Amino acid sequence: MSKNRRRIEIRFRVNRKLRRVCVHPLTRLLDILRLELGLTGTKEGCGEGECGACAVLMDGELVNSCLIPAVQLHGRSIETIEGLSKRGRLHPIQQSFIQRGGTQCGFCTSGMIMASVALLMGKKHPSSAQIGEHLAGNLCRCTGYSPIVDSVRKVGKK
Repeated sequence: MSKNRRRIEIRFRVNRKLRRVCVHPLTRLLDILRLELGLTGTKEGCGEGECGACAVLMDGELVNSCLIPAVQLHGRSIETIEGLSKRGRLHPIQQSFIQRGGTQCGFCTSGMIMASVALLMGKKHPSSAQIGEHLAGNLCRCTGYSPIVDSVRKVGKK
């Protein structure tokens, strides 16, 4: 077998479930989530880590999954948009995005929500400026950001 076709086994947690995949060492986390595991909520926008559409939490830290190679995943914990709801109930930030119009076409939504979750994990009551600064790595062409900031601010007030 040629070096270019070498595959490795990766064991890691995705949305609290132990998963095992055999992939090329440089396969992107984004592709593993979407193609190997069928978790299509994470979107590919730019493929270069600039737009935030593919944002997920890795060991509780926000990362762009298009930049994470498989070789860095062994033993790690990944949370995707699909893992936020519990027992069929939406996460409060998901519910807030729906109620306040933080979603439009929906393409950037999962990345925005994951970035918002990361922010709220570290800062319970962020200001609008702090929300805007934290979400600066996530691009949206539909909403003008105001409904997104409102969605995050509403959850942060609770």
